[in-house]
Amino acid sequence: MQLNINKERVHEMQNSWYSWRNNADTVTMLLTSFLFACFTGLMAQVSLAIPWSPVLITLQTFAVLIAGVLLGSKWGGFSMILYTLLGIVGMPWFTNMNHGLAFMFHASGGYIIGFIFAAIFTGYVFDNYVNARKPVGSVLTLMIANFVCIYVPGLIGLYNTMLNSGRVLTLPELLFMGVVPFVVGDLFKIMIASGITTSILPKEE
Repeated sequence: MQLNINKERVHEMQNSWYSWRNNADTVTMLLTSFLFACFTGLMAQVSLAIPWSPVLITLQTFAVLIAGVLLGSKWGGFSMILYTLLGIVGMPWFTNMNHGLAFMFHASGGYIIGFIFAAIFTGYVFDNYVNARKPVGSVLTLMIANFVCIYVPGLIGLYNTMLNSGRVLTLPELLFMGVVPFVVGDLFKIMIASGITTSILPKEE
């Protein structure tokens, strides 16, 4: 009996987040999206330089994935668009307190564009496919968001940046510079984000 009561409470808590988000007005969701943009900017300042890569290790990807999980496709994507646009116009919340349009043409610029795709993809999948909210489904969804949605535009941007500086990267060099250093950390962030996903999102319609 106690076990059933606990399951009912968990189910109610999981549904309550969806209910709140779906019933929230536009102003509330705009403010919530801005808060997630701020969270992403904060995570960008937790960074570690790598000797062989111009791209820093940060905690941004965790914020991006969580934005998609909690805000859904529309508002999660908007929060990352907001993060990008405000950074371009002067908000100093790109890595190392950078800002401006020029930063988008640096080595990390493509990854920031990927944040938008990742949040939209994550939110869409979790909102529309119940099985994706379960442990295995959530990990697979977050891995695609991280290693495809973020890394593809990220690597394109990194390649173009190095090309403009006079260095033509081979594919192994590009992967060694733009993927390999981040894999272990990203897997750790994905596992944490998956745990949050399976705890908060309802497992049935």
